[in-house]
Amino acid sequence: MKILGPDNAFWCDGEWIDWDDIIDPDEVDPSVLRRLEREDRMRQAFPKSDIRLVPYFQNLLLIARSFHETTGRHLAVYGDIGELFGAIVYGIKLNRTYAQGSDGRLGPDHVEIKTIAPHNGTGQVAVRPTGNFNKLLVVRIDRDFEVRGKMVDRKALRLTGKGPARRSWDAIDAPTQKA
Repeated sequence: MKILGPDNAFWCDGEWIDWDDIIDPDEVDPSVLRRLEREDRMRQAFPKSDIRLVPYFQNLLLIARSFHETTGRHLAVYGDIGELFGAIVYGIKLNRTYAQGSDGRLGPDHVEIKTIAPHNGTGQVAVRPTGNFNKLLVVRIDRDFEVRGKMVDRKALRLTGKGPARRSWDAIDAPTQKA
């Protein structure tokens, strides 16, 4: 009896399925099989996400990094990368572009997403106390273009005053998620 696992099968609806049971490998382009296996791994890693967004996230990050390495300048795409990270890693349903109030929803909660770009020397984000959000996701893209995020409840931020409050990555006490 053949033992099935991640090296010779894929996980679907609670069971391992052998490729040979559904596809004749000689008739299928190997790149299609690799893509399906990659999508299955992504579904397992990020079960709440819309994996269709992953290529856009990866491509934007690659373009931003490549552009910076070539020109020494930064593209204005880091906010979009942060929002895609939130949708992929946390399962946030993004609002339409330029929607007022918050960047998306996670269940009943409104989520504000702030991104710390690689060229942000302070490592801080500015959070408006008047914003309409229950949770804050801070996404950090470091100088090596590694992406991490921390989600925190609004009440843990202790926002006061009228102007934006600055919060540093290190001051946010929350578990870190990595892409």
